[in-house]
Amino acid sequence: MPTSCPFCTLEGLILRNDLAGVRFDRYPVTPGHCLIIPFRHVADFFATTEDERRAMLALAEEAKALLDRERGPAGYNLGINVGVVAGQTVPHVHLHLIPRYPGDVDDPRGGVRGVIPARQSYPFPQETGQEENDRA
Repeated sequence: MPTSCPFCTLEGLILRNDLAGVRFDRYPVTPGHCLIIPFRHVADFFATTEDERRAMLALAEEAKALLDRERGPAGYNLGINVGVVAGQTVPHVHLHLIPRYPGDVDDPRGGVRGVIPARQSYPFPQETGQEENDRA
C-alpha cells in the first residue's frame, strides 16, 4: 500500500464494508459528492475483483440512501475515471457518487456525456418518453 496514496488511508469514512469505504470528496462538484473506494490499492476499475465491485455498488446504494435522507437531491451521476486520458488523477480506483440538484447547471441534458463537452448535447430535439431512454 503506497504511503503517498490519499485513498489508502481510512480517515474520514462515513460508511464502510469489508472491502470498501465511502468518504466525502475534498473538492465536491455538488454538496454531498462522495467517493466509494476499495481498500485494496488498485488503479484500474477493470482490475478490481467481482467482490470489490459488488462491495462498491452496495456502498453506492447506502450512500445514496444517506444523501436522500440528509440532502434530498433530485438525481445522481455515477462515474469512474480509468486512466489519465479519461481524467483519472489518483491511481486508486474510486467511484464518484454526485448528487444533482435543480439548477446546479443550466442544462443537465446529456449528463455524463459532458466529459467531452462538444458531445454532451444530442443532435436531435429534446423528447420525452421511451424513445429518449432507448438512445441513452
